[in-house]
Amino acid sequence: MNGAEALVQSMINQGIQYCFGIPGAKVDLLFETLQYHKDPRAPELIVTRHEQNAIFMAAAIGRLTGKPGVAIVTSGPGVTNLTTGLLTATSEGDPLIALGGQVPQDDLNRATHQAVNSANLLKEVTKSSVEVEDSNNVSEVFTNAYQTAISPKQGATFISLPQNVLAQEVTRPVLNPLTEVDYGQPSPSILNSISEKIKTAKAPVILAGMRASSPENTAALRALIDQFALPVVETFQGAGAVSKTQLNKFFGRIGLFKNQLGDSVLRDSDLILTVGYDPVEYEPRNWNNDATPIICIDEVQAELSNDFQPKLKIQSSIAETLTAIKESLPTKPDFDTNRQQELDDLRAKYAAIDDANYRDYLAKPTEQNKLNPLQILEVLQNKVNNDTTVTVDIGSHYIWMARYFESYSPRTLLFSNGMQTLGVALPWAISASLIRPNQKIVSISGDGGFLFSGQDLETAVRLKSNIVQLIWNDSHYDMVRFQEIAKYGKDSGVDFNNINYAKIADGYGATGIRVNSLIEFKDALDRAFEIDGPVVIDIPVDYSNNIKLKTSKLL
Repeated sequence: MNGAEALVQSMINQGIQYCFGIPGAKVDLLFETLQYHKDPRAPELIVTRHEQNAIFMAAAIGRLTGKPGVAIVTSGPGVTNLTTGLLTATSEGDPLIALGGQVPQDDLNRATHQAVNSANLLKEVTKSSVEVEDSNNVSEVFTNAYQTAISPKQGATFISLPQNVLAQEVTRPVLNPLTEVDYGQPSPSILNSISEKIKTAKAPVILAGMRASSPENTAALRALIDQFALPVVETFQGAGAVSKTQLNKFFGRIGLFKNQLGDSVLRDSDLILTVGYDPVEYEPRNWNNDATPIICIDEVQAELSNDFQPKLKIQSSIAETLTAIKESLPTKPDFDTNRQQELDDLRAKYAAIDDANYRDYLAKPTEQNKLNPLQILEVLQNKVNNDTTVTVDIGSHYIWMARYFESYSPRTLLFSNGMQTLGVALPWAISASLIRPNQKIVSISGDGGFLFSGQDLETAVRLKSNIVQLIWNDSHYDMVRFQEIAKYGKDSGVDFNNINYAKIADGYGATGIRVNSLIEFKDALDRAFEIDGPVVIDIPVDYSNNIKLKTSKLL
């Protein structure tokens, strides 16, 4: 056994299903080993068209399964192209392991082709970043990287692999599969304190964050609010924490501009339970009024600041903690009459703002052949079901989707809300199509973001990924544009040419459709859901009313 074989066997032992990447001389032995491995449990090797997309795909595996995805790249620029994806995964809690080729060890301190101190370079964007110095350590390093990636807060790890280490003989056995870690629950006294605070509060609320959206944590949260009526506000990455049968307890998502229903519910509360919330999602200064006591329930240590100083911090299993809280509370599935009226009134006021904006949008003449976002959302919402996975890129469409698109299953509506990274939607959708092969995956990008990762449409075609890629096309970086106009009265540096993405899709071997009306979009979406393999729908969009996303608020 050599280092490459020991590494692949370690992946098998830890249940790695897929490896995404681009080959090169420093990792070609690892690619050969993966491609021709005789064990059917060996990870499937998926060649991508850009290293950054390989990391995005690995991160999506981590987000969807809770187990690390793996990306493999070669030395030098292959490694440096990982940086944005590693930073995104680490900030947004997506477990993955990146493997980067390295020059032979005797070339490390020379001015050699593609030589760079990769491990040190990537320390700032990962949970751990190390270089293997002996082939006998390959399995230990990989298994520890796996353990680090899945430990709260989940994130990215990196391993630098010198070319000679992959080729050297290994004399030690590889490590066994990891056993599950039990994070337990708080002590009875702490649980009693929490339940008493909830029972005596007049306006308690739950803020469900990124770690509330894992299946087990979502199930526990739903059981809790069925037992004892608590309003829930979701972050963008917490989407789907509340079920469709619990809509009376759902008060929207927060993440931008401090002008949503959820912002008001939090502002008016007298007790906030943050569940799996991470400050990177929506800074506490945007929602914390400083006077409201906070109980932080999480698996990770709370990140304290002047704006986030919980009265009580619980660091244990979220699911077990929520279940224990539920069992300590009386059965009260409905809000008190006064509280119900307050919440109903608040919901009605925000609905009136949305209705006024909606009427204004529909009444305002649009440019010929362009659709407004609300029309696109309505057609899409009527087409998908509760289990449809929708990946969302960054752009104005991301705000519309986060505010108004309904999702009632955890980790089916996916956002990048930590780094707000352009280009994630298509690579995420490719991974989702691997994990959830029996459903259509919907990917939504703007015309700006799509070209950050659109080269891997070829990968989607090669894999026959069942993806419907919607491109909201307006020839601007509009999320920047409308905020510039709000601040300065004019925009700058946001314009580019209009591109026919349907023709591009045809060139890649996908099915391309360009629509020019609402009827055409409905027909195109129906067709797309019947076609095998990736379909790209190019939608000219009217963003003229986007300014209201930032400026509309409750007076």
